[in-house]
Amino acid sequence: MRITVIEHEAGAGLGHLADWLGPTCDVVRPYLGDPVSARAADGLIVLGGAAAAWEDERSPWQPATRALLRRAVDEGTPTLGICLGAQLLTMALGGTVERGGNGLEVGACEVVALPAAASDPLLSGVPARATAVQYHQDAMTRLPAGAVPLMTGAQYPNQAYRVGERAWALQFHPEATPEIFTAWTSESDLESAEDLNAAVKAAEPALVVTWRPVAQAFAQVVEASRPA
Repeated sequence: MRITVIEHEAGAGLGHLADWLGPTCDVVRPYLGDPVSARAADGLIVLGGAAAAWEDERSPWQPATRALLRRAVDEGTPTLGICLGAQLLTMALGGTVERGGNGLEVGACEVVALPAAASDPLLSGVPARATAVQYHQDAMTRLPAGAVPLMTGAQYPNQAYRVGERAWALQFHPEATPEIFTAWTSESDLESAEDLNAAVKAAEPALVVTWRPVAQAFAQVVEASRPA
């Protein structure tokens, strides 16, 4: 089993997912010159990054990434988009991503499961109210046709959705370790960075308990979808 991973920048890597998914990930780093392939392996993960989903001049590989996401969904390849990856998936499938009107959502924030999450292959085990790491100022304001909303939040309503049977978008960062989050805030001008870092560190045990099973469930979907 192989999972293609698109990493947009060195500071936004697999984090926890590297351990939770095991040595099954083939990481593509287009910012270092790796080409984005036309087709994913058995599964596809697209990670986060600082660019906006429409800033192709800033990240010239984004059109190829959107095309890869579109093809993965069309072919039923298990797909997981995280933060920017979720936004690129949204755009690739005809939805809308815009600069968020409610400002930066950052830190250990609450996300709320919607009714459809109870039967979702990935999110069925997530508590009705859970903590997730956030760091975004853009928002998925219109979901693709046929998308099933799975999680919501107070600051931005579209926190997770599924499209088709095997593609998921997560606005938050299940992969982010406290060390990764601290690296992000260290590059910002947030006056509350120290408090935000402490809150994410304190939430780490709950974050692992909540999101590790989601990553493992995704791996199971990938394995189950492979040709016999």
